[in-house]
Amino acid sequence: MRAVSWAMAAGLLLAAACGNEGSQRLAEPVTIEGDAILTPLGGETGDASRGKAVFTDREQGHCVLCHAVAGLEAEFQGNVGPPLTGLGDRLSPGQIRLRIADAQRIWPQTVMPSYYRTGGLNQVGEAYRGEPALSARQIEDLVAWLSTLKTQDGEE
Repeated sequence: MRAVSWAMAAGLLLAAACGNEGSQRLAEPVTIEGDAILTPLGGETGDASRGKAVFTDREQGHCVLCHAVAGLEAEFQGNVGPPLTGLGDRLSPGQIRLRIADAQRIWPQTVMPSYYRTGGLNQVGEAYRGEPALSARQIEDLVAWLSTLKTQDGEE
C-alpha cells in the first residue's frame, strides 16, 4: 500500500511538472495552455485606458522604456524589446497575458521582467519578496490595451 502511495505521488508530481511546470512560480496558480494563460489573472477585467497608463507610467510598468508603439504620444520610446504596433493582430489576449506575467517561461534568456512572477527569483529586496512587480489588475489592464493595438489595412 505504501509503495502505491509513493507511486501515485510521483505520478502526480510528474504530471504537474509536464503539464504546467513553472505556473507555481507566479503570484497565483494559473493554467498555461500552449503559450497562453487563457483565464484573466485574479478574475480581473482589464480596462484599456488604465492599461495605456500602465504601459507609459514610470511608477507602473513603464513598458515604453523598452517597447515602441506607432502613434503613441510618449517620449523616448525604447528599442530594447520588439515594437508592439499591431500586437493585437499577432497575439491573442491569453498569449499577451503569459508574455507579461512570465516572459522568461517563453524566452529563458530574455531581459524582459516576468511581471507576475514571485518564485524562483534572485536578488529581490526584502520589501518585495513574494510580491509580483505588477498586480493582476495592472496586467489585465495592459492585456486590454495591448489587444487594441491592431492595424487597419496593414497600417496602424
